[in-house]
Amino acid sequence: MSSNGPKVYLDYDQAELDRNYDQRAWAPNADEVIKYWSTGSAAARARLKHRTNLAYGPTEDETLDIFPTDRPNAPVLVFIHGGAWRNLSKDDSSFAAPAFVEAGAHYVVLNFANIPKVRLPEMVAQVRRGVAWVYRNARSFGGDPERLYVAGCSSGGHLTANVLVTDWPKLHDLPSTILKAGLCVSGMYDLEPVMLSARSGYVKISKEEEAELSPARHLDRIACPVAIAYGDKETDEFKRQARDFAAMLKGIGRLYDLVLCRGLNHFEVGSALADPASDLGRLALRMLELKK
Repeated sequence: MSSNGPKVYLDYDQAELDRNYDQRAWAPNADEVIKYWSTGSAAARARLKHRTNLAYGPTEDETLDIFPTDRPNAPVLVFIHGGAWRNLSKDDSSFAAPAFVEAGAHYVVLNFANIPKVRLPEMVAQVRRGVAWVYRNARSFGGDPERLYVAGCSSGGHLTANVLVTDWPKLHDLPSTILKAGLCVSGMYDLEPVMLSARSGYVKISKEEEAELSPARHLDRIACPVAIAYGDKETDEFKRQARDFAAMLKGIGRLYDLVLCRGLNHFEVGSALADPASDLGRLALRMLELKK
């Protein structure tokens, strides 16, 4: 870390903090990787049987796609996409479906509204509704609701962590233990530095909302093991967020594993979920107790 101007957070000046929350400055192939998410997802839909645009909530954006496996009473993985809270959709998020379907898991991709159509608290509420719907409806597509997992990358990692700290009995009249485990990939788990960065230009939340939507501040609500992964070519802040959250989880006995994805930048880490032989792919399949 370096500081040329007044310190804004830790030892960062404003320019350095902004740079640490802008992954594109660290990943020259970002556009190429994001294009793969779209084309790879289209290829997965063409190749695999699936049910598309099932409504899980009251608004037009609250839909999901299900990629079923042939294994009876199989585990279910719900994937929550990233995109800096303002980009992408479920249509860019099924590229990893073949890896999980072929390993014996149902793969569900959630759609939800992005900023600025909704604010961040509503995004979190939508994603929680989606996961609740999957738990309630898992048996209808051959899934085992007692083996429900969530995973997400980047801003999707943040949303996934918020799913993991959901008060299910209060918000959805469900057991507190509906999730078997979760995988948070390259996410942000405390929003204080994020909201001090340039991202606050479009993520408009109050200090109270910042606290409520910072999963690291609600560890008491986590009821299952949580795996954390990040790439060794990511920004220093994303690395710190991963390591600090993992240390907190370890402190309460909820850390499943902390995995460094070797040689990968922020965008490449997300793509690695589609490769069962990658660091991230192996972690995910191990978490789901599946053998490739």
